[in-house]
Amino acid sequence: MSSTTTEEPGSSSPAPVSVADPENTGYKVAPLYATLPVANIALYMLWLGVGVYLLPIQVIHIKGVPDQEALKWPIFWGALFATVGNPLFGKLSDITRSRFGRRSPFILFCALVGAAALCFQANANSIAVVGLTWGLIQFVMNGYQAAVTAVMPDRVPASKYGRFSAMIGLGIPVGTIVASLLLAGVDLSMIGIDARIGGFDGRFADPSDGGAKGFYLIAAILVAAALIFVIVSPDRSTKDLAREPFAFVAFVKGFWVSPREHADFFIALLSRLGVMLGYMVVLQFNFFILLMYVKIPQGEVVSKLGTLTVINAVVTIVAAVVIGPIVDRVGRVKPFVIASGAGAALSLAIPMIWATEDGMIAFQVANGLFFGMYMAVDMALITQVLPRPQDVGKDMGLINIANAGPQIAAPFLAPFLVDDLDFGYKGLFAFAAAISLLGALLALLVKRVR
Repeated sequence: MSSTTTEEPGSSSPAPVSVADPENTGYKVAPLYATLPVANIALYMLWLGVGVYLLPIQVIHIKGVPDQEALKWPIFWGALFATVGNPLFGKLSDITRSRFGRRSPFILFCALVGAAALCFQANANSIAVVGLTWGLIQFVMNGYQAAVTAVMPDRVPASKYGRFSAMIGLGIPVGTIVASLLLAGVDLSMIGIDARIGGFDGRFADPSDGGAKGFYLIAAILVAAALIFVIVSPDRSTKDLAREPFAFVAFVKGFWVSPREHADFFIALLSRLGVMLGYMVVLQFNFFILLMYVKIPQGEVVSKLGTLTVINAVVTIVAAVVIGPIVDRVGRVKPFVIASGAGAALSLAIPMIWATEDGMIAFQVANGLFFGMYMAVDMALITQVLPRPQDVGKDMGLINIANAGPQIAAPFLAPFLVDDLDFGYKGLFAFAAAISLLGALLALLVKRVR
């Protein structure tokens, strides 16, 4: 894969400063094969377990009815604070000097604070309190995400980018599967099998208490994952690294990245933004899509949503595991990014013409296949266009805005398309398909990566 980092003639972005191969600087890559997926799985259990299951349940518990208008405010405030938290904590970790390294202190600290905030949110009794606590959780846990994301460019050699990109991407589907099994259970009657897996009789997604036990469970998992990561794959001491004198003005200016000098970086950011917006605008409203578009009875929505998300996640895992090593062998990234985005866009047409449980199953299979392909190559593309090795945490935090930005837009955009413009849910799927395709095609403009 090292050949893919060579700048092509006419590139508007300078070649990155080479970083010493982590295998020759004292880092052990082997433990990361286990700890990096675990850290990401716990994180996405939080994002998806709370965002997809517990927040809607909590809103219904507080309001007494399925209120999309009330749901959008916690999602909005959470995503807004996430947008600030990711690059901020990323930059702070870049300049941290300690015997425990740059990233580990933030991974553990943010997990502990996030877990405490989750326990507080479990007892929220108003939408305002839900919005406040979810905003705090998103803020600090994006510090966790910024530190974990920076581990790959910190420690992993370029020759392994494809497989590690796939492993990091697996955090979403595996986190989805585990969260679905624990919180919702899987109703196999949707695929013709008279059985149900997981769910624990609704213990962790109980409407009568707003899913409080689910919040406690995810809090415990986050702390455990953080401890495993920092103990099993410790960071190296940075006490002897040159210290950057802290000056507030210089600190703020450090967040600026010139679009002219680093055009590939910004194109990659916009590409991810488009694909993730198409994904999130549907994902965050799956509960209401099943309830109000597919017309599944409210008492069956949670378990059937669990089944659909697990189907999607299993297919995503298979696709990511298969595609990641292929990318490393082929040495080309862009064809996979474009193919995955185009395929994901096409999959979004399925619910438009087949608004049934079977149609949603077909959609989840197709969407999982192409989203898994995208997860296998997205980080491989982005890692090769970062502006400066010494600012990896901050730059990855800026890239992660492409995850938070769609979460900010989705709760306002989806109701606007569905209700205000009267496009209905078919219009929502059409918009998601178009924006996903546009995001994928933008990758064609990245000059540094093949």
